[in-house]
Amino acid sequence: MTAQADVDLTVPETGHSVVSRLLGLDRRLFEAVASRHWPGGDRVLPRLTRGANHGKLWFATAAALAATRSPTARRAAARGLASLTLASATINTIGKRSVRRPRPLLDAVPLIRQLKRQPVTTSFPSGHSASAAAFATGVALESRGLGAAVAPVAAAVVFSRVYTGVHYPSDVAVGAALGVGAAFAVRVLMPVGGRRRPPVPDRRGADAPALPDGEGLVVVVNRSAAAPERARELLKVLPRAESVECEPSEVRAALEKAAARARVLGVCGGDGTVNTAAEVALRHGLPLAVLPGGALNRLAHDVGVRDVRDLVTALRQGEAVQVHVGLFSPGTGASRAGGAGTDGVSGPGGPEGSPEVPTVTVYSPLFAH
Repeated sequence: MTAQADVDLTVPETGHSVVSRLLGLDRRLFEAVASRHWPGGDRVLPRLTRGANHGKLWFATAAALAATRSPTARRAAARGLASLTLASATINTIGKRSVRRPRPLLDAVPLIRQLKRQPVTTSFPSGHSASAAAFATGVALESRGLGAAVAPVAAAVVFSRVYTGVHYPSDVAVGAALGVGAAFAVRVLMPVGGRRRPPVPDRRGADAPALPDGEGLVVVVNRSAAAPERARELLKVLPRAESVECEPSEVRAALEKAAARARVLGVCGGDGTVNTAAEVALRHGLPLAVLPGGALNRLAHDVGVRDVRDLVTALRQGEAVQVHVGLFSPGTGASRAGGAGTDGVSGPGGPEGSPEVPTVTVYSPLFAH
């Protein structure tokens, strides 16, 4: 017995007039693209479509975003790759096995456009288009600016699949739609940074000094986890603040020295650096200013600080919230107050009447005017 596909888009069955018309329109659009001269297309688009094979173009783009050491760019790269992975898995395991559509005939496609190595898989839907749309949408969900930069490249990859004659227009349209859907599915599993639930309203109004020009603020910057440029950007806006850059092994000592002379202790780094800073701030009785500089930045996002502008707003207006600090002891199933472990800083809020759990004051723009 010969296995058959769930759907055959090669020759519609008799009586399926709607399907016949749609497939006819699909072929006419394909031939229109093939017969039209696109300035610069013959030189650029075949190379672009080959570069997107196996997601190489998007992995390179993600690496470039990660190399900027911008937390937003890193999250955008991770979200884009996660979306691409889901889209590719869906296309290769379900899409192409469910619909056995052969590749278009290349008679109408100029030889200069045709790929030297023609794809051997079925045509519907387009995996390249799904990957391109998934990556671009994933990046855009994390950062509209970065998404706007990636989108034209993704659109060019989608068009190149028709231009080089390896897909019908409907193949790329459905593939792109599946890619967008994959990106939104990933968003359910990976909430977009900076868009989490705000602190409980009754936690507002924490005492914190307003620092219009930054005087009294000392920011410790972990060089390995954060781009020092972020702290320098902060100092341009708050010229009387102070910044101290250090290596990971020097973070705790640098925080202790900064706390001895600071009115407000600042920190720029990943979650581990922030947890150490929370412990030092608690012990010295200082408010904490967190500038996100790592990959996840849980605490910064929980208190609404996504970038330099958010932190400056909170510092200038003296707006802050109280955040619980604790130490979890693995294997005991219990936590004790008075320190910060790997994930020892919890978000704002929590039940009232819990004096045994200490809190640290953290600057937050969520209630700023």
